[in-house]
Amino acid sequence: MNKKKFNVTSHDAQATVVEPVKVCDFSFDTYQEYAQKLTVRCEKFIQSKTGVLVYRRMRVAEVFSHGCRDMKQSLEWQLGALQKSMTYETDVPNFLEPWYGIGMVASSFGIDYIWNPGQAPSTKPAFQTIDDVLAYDAKPLILTDIGKHSLQMIEYFLDKTKGILPLSMSDIQSPFNNATNIVDTSNFLTSLILEPDKVLQFLDLLTDLEIEFYKVQEKLIGDVLVKPGHGFASSSVFEGFGMSDDNIVMVDEENYMNYIMPSFVKLGKAFGGPVHHSCGNFSDKVGMLKKMEELKMVDAPFTAETDPHPNPTEPFVEAFKNSGIILHARMVGDVITVEETTRALWTPQMKLIVVTYSGSPEEQRQAYNVIHEICNMHN
Repeated sequence: MNKKKFNVTSHDAQATVVEPVKVCDFSFDTYQEYAQKLTVRCEKFIQSKTGVLVYRRMRVAEVFSHGCRDMKQSLEWQLGALQKSMTYETDVPNFLEPWYGIGMVASSFGIDYIWNPGQAPSTKPAFQTIDDVLAYDAKPLILTDIGKHSLQMIEYFLDKTKGILPLSMSDIQSPFNNATNIVDTSNFLTSLILEPDKVLQFLDLLTDLEIEFYKVQEKLIGDVLVKPGHGFASSSVFEGFGMSDDNIVMVDEENYMNYIMPSFVKLGKAFGGPVHHSCGNFSDKVGMLKKMEELKMVDAPFTAETDPHPNPTEPFVEAFKNSGIILHARMVGDVITVEETTRALWTPQMKLIVVTYSGSPEEQRQAYNVIHEICNMHN
């Protein structure tokens, strides 16, 4: 396979350079018509037992860093991405996202964002033990400044875009990921071994806070809501609730299934079923993930330019063929890399979404054609 190294000097290996577009200069009707046309392909895919879709993601680096602080600026960057996306061959339309950092749930426990210049907001755990955090009187997210800003961002996006463009909920971290934004990570993992019942109690508390908050977002967004959301190819006809669960690599299967998975499933089922994302190589966990109740989709990196530790393809094919679970495969790289990786992942029993980051419309057209040729040839 064509091997290349992850570019450690890049601020965002999955980003595309776009020019911001003002609301008054964006053709809403054109994009709405374009998105509706592609949604027909998405619906056919969802209704089929197997198949492939290609998604050319337009991730704007500024939106997922310092630009998230200014909702007007964020929207203009994202409108630029939507406009540019129409020149790239794809099966799934891009969407708007009210992204405002990943530490929102921590604000329920009095933890505010840290804004380092030119970077996305970060958080620092304020509690040393689970006992400390369980003794804290947590606020509903909708009553925190960070939660309020996130909802105001959604309202702003809906108002300025006439409520007709596809829009996801804000970036969703799993209860497990959120836990280590609140409690010292080493102490939390120690508690997983020494006091697992308290871990269950804490994660359940986080789950309930998230359900309450995202139900508000879901109602606010209404008919233009696309799922699973952040980082995933998303559509109004797709199912599930996409959650980042990168901490999965730090625990063994038994502890994950007994003490971590219940909160992930509970939160996912509240919105149509769990959808899983992790960075890095978590291929040893895919057999376990397949056992997750009502699991809809799994996202993973598969090429060296996508992630410093991409996944081998074989465990994912073995786990998800004939399962109906969608594999969402991210592939930063040239056409040869995308071709080789798609061949390694595809069997006629798979439901596969290939996520590309081609540098030009011409390269994307080549990648798009190659992917569909591979999958149609072996159907």
